[in-house]
Amino acid sequence: MTRSRQPMDFRANTVKALKDDSLRAAMIYATDLFMEKRNNAVSLVDFESWRDHASAVRLEVLENLASYVDSFAANATKTGAIVHRATDAASARQIVASVLKDRSISRVIKAKSMVTEEIHLNRHLESLGIRVVETDLGEYIVQLAEESPSHILAPALHKNRRQIGELFAEKLKCSYSDDPKVLTGIARTALRTEFLSAQAGITGANFAIADSGSLVLLTNEGNARMATTLPPVHIAVLTVEKILPHMRDLPLFLRILPRSASGQIMPSYVSVITGTRKSGEVTGAREVHIVLLDNGRSEIATGEYREILKCIRCSACLNVCPVYRMVGGHAYESTYPGPMGIILTALLDGLERAYPLIDATTLCGACSEVCPVKVPLAKLLYQLREKCVEEGLIPWVEQVGMAAFGAAASSSTLFSKAQAALRSLWPLLKKTDGGKIFSRMPRPAGKMFRQRRML
Repeated sequence: MTRSRQPMDFRANTVKALKDDSLRAAMIYATDLFMEKRNNAVSLVDFESWRDHASAVRLEVLENLASYVDSFAANATKTGAIVHRATDAASARQIVASVLKDRSISRVIKAKSMVTEEIHLNRHLESLGIRVVETDLGEYIVQLAEESPSHILAPALHKNRRQIGELFAEKLKCSYSDDPKVLTGIARTALRTEFLSAQAGITGANFAIADSGSLVLLTNEGNARMATTLPPVHIAVLTVEKILPHMRDLPLFLRILPRSASGQIMPSYVSVITGTRKSGEVTGAREVHIVLLDNGRSEIATGEYREILKCIRCSACLNVCPVYRMVGGHAYESTYPGPMGIILTALLDGLERAYPLIDATTLCGACSEVCPVKVPLAKLLYQLREKCVEEGLIPWVEQVGMAAFGAAASSSTLFSKAQAALRSLWPLLKKTDGGKIFSRMPRPAGKMFRQRRML
């Protein structure tokens, strides 16, 4: 997460995003497609019972988090992995950097990992002279563009193929094309050299299995498998809540995550990594380092918002959110956008910085309905709104306005008079507002609904 303590400027960011027709078209097309596929996939199974079971498993982990973390660390160590504990982002960065520097490693490939985005790992390693190349196609695109991901599942969701073609032509010095197959071939050619020359691979993990010490990675491109088998050193960075109790729990999550994320029955690649390369094996890292990062999770797990840690990063709540679908991930100024991102960002960065994100929800509840592990997202968002009010983080103009609306709405007579006054004052409000609120709202009707004669 960013270290700036200035409040996020979500409203200004949304105004800019809403003026970007290309962004909005890309967002709506992609999220509509994801949700259509997701709905089709879950309609074929008893998804509600799967959700209940998955939620219970995730709650079991949170209720015994320290115990499961210790169990995973002990079992992973038995497999030959080296387990490191990191309390915060700075210590995680330091651990990874030390592993690389101690081995004189200067070329690293990475698989998509939101937690390494959270701790700004790439920036830190590059400042130390270590070359870091993202190998997920979407992450590779945003890295070339010097941007952050705008979506959990599809980091370059906000870009269309013409923009990607122009980016590749500029950065990779190739001929322009907007053909997706050609663009994929260009990226594959460029990345092949990186795979073969890398001295270490860095990944996250979708899950970690406590009773076997295994890491589980789900991908559609196979890049994570390359990053974990070709280089001699593999470093996995994951937050402590990613743990599942038993290997027998994994099949359930292999069913619900891809269905919720992209409508797939199964991802293209499922990698279960248990320790280092064994005698007689021809692939796999000779050194496996696992960085277990807390970064506030243990505290969250004991508080009223703990159920956000059930989240398995499927991105279904982003795809269905009417706000995210319009403005994209960059408007949030956070590693984690969308409904789950609002909550997690507020907890990790503090409300004094993240409170403007509370505007980024209609509280429609669609996010809660699609969450595969039943995180009560709408409830948690509402609780955060209440907390913003309690802590005085709502601008005084809004507080006065809502108080006035509450008083007027409590009386039909006052409400009617307020409506009449609003019609008269509307031109003045638009003029003095500076284009921030009233100029973007429709003009009040000349005759209110209750005043219309029914035919």
